[in-house]
Amino acid sequence: MTPREVFERLIEGVTARDWDVLPELYAEDAVVVHPMAASDGPLVGRDALRRHFEHAATLPLRMSARDVVVHETADPEVVIGEFEYAGQVTTTGRRFAIRNVFVLRVRDGLIVEARDYADHARFGVAIGRPPAPLAAALADGPPGDDPLFPDM
Repeated sequence: MTPREVFERLIEGVTARDWDVLPELYAEDAVVVHPMAASDGPLVGRDALRRHFEHAATLPLRMSARDVVVHETADPEVVIGEFEYAGQVTTTGRRFAIRNVFVLRVRDGLIVEARDYADHARFGVAIGRPPAPLAAALADGPPGDDPLFPDM
């Protein structure tokens, strides 16, 4: 697969919740970084990605990708995909929209390196599990309008 095709398959897999197949899009020694997530660091290797997707399978989310734009770069291994996840929390019915950018390096049809610029704090707020510092800030904020979800 070309880098563009791998990106498209990745988005299709996430939105279809095809969690068992997604790790196979990555090289055995792939490195994935989520720069906007409060995490312990990069996911290294297909097994770490498999655990990541197993966790994702437990989240009460249904999502689709919209406004997808793919940028092919001067480096034939690198593709940049911009899109928005439009979703719904299945347990509450709450709707959300979260912009995202993936930067993928694909070699021999497999992702060897990725940076996923998703707003993980916003995902946490959507499902009712914001990161602790954000939860404290939201608890101290004014009642009424939700600054993270102004259209809600």
